[in-house]
Amino acid sequence: MPELLLKTDSLLTVLDILLVSFVIYRLFRLLRESTAIRVLLVLPVVIISYLLARLAGLVTFTWLLDNFLSALILILVVIFQYDIRRAMLSFRRGRVAKTGEDDPHEKESAELLDQLVAAANSLSDRRSGALIVIEREMSLDHFMAVGTEIDAKVTSELISSIFLPYSPIHDGAVIIQHGKLTQAGCFLPLTQNPEVAKELGTRHRAAIGLTELVDALVIVVSEETGSISFVSGGRITSNLEPAALRKLLRRMVEPRWAQ
Repeated sequence: MPELLLKTDSLLTVLDILLVSFVIYRLFRLLRESTAIRVLLVLPVVIISYLLARLAGLVTFTWLLDNFLSALILILVVIFQYDIRRAMLSFRRGRVAKTGEDDPHEKESAELLDQLVAAANSLSDRRSGALIVIEREMSLDHFMAVGTEIDAKVTSELISSIFLPYSPIHDGAVIIQHGKLTQAGCFLPLTQNPEVAKELGTRHRAAIGLTELVDALVIVVSEETGSISFVSGGRITSNLEPAALRKLLRRMVEPRWAQ
């Protein structure tokens, strides 16, 4: 009888070690190759495995899963940080709308939207890369520490001249606040989202990175292809025609105008 118990304990120990090794290997593969959604789907399996391991008396395996579950909140925050940011932005927008507060900034006029679309179209035809940022409810002041102050009326000609290849500030972004072009040559934070397409260049990554943090809108013109993109909430809409760009701007900047 003691020999049988000893043999059973030995088998459980071996099984415990094999399970721990397998879980570590699979977690490593999962974090390297899978999307965040797949990680979330694995959590019920981990919880069930934890309960079964406790019933079976697998001490090491139970300890591993116990520590994993203890760090679960931190793990979820790291994995879903971009989705949490977007949810917070949506909550803030909804709160402002429900309280009936007026937008602290002046609404862009129809003429302003015409100038923005004309500038994007002109830059696209010349294949001049550009980043045009439109401020909404959330301030962009802390992104303007590096840049050139302009404070001028928004015109297609002004924007096009800023992004000429020989312009000293053509590599940065222009920022529009209160219906005016206030800054140029500003550098934006690049997205750290690993799921962003690898073929996207620095300008597109900067536009996504900014809109993950604030509720600004960004128009991007590709230097390589001349294609026009629109970025909002960390999401990008590419290969836009001028009419489609204007429709997006009207819906996002002036909801009352959207038909």
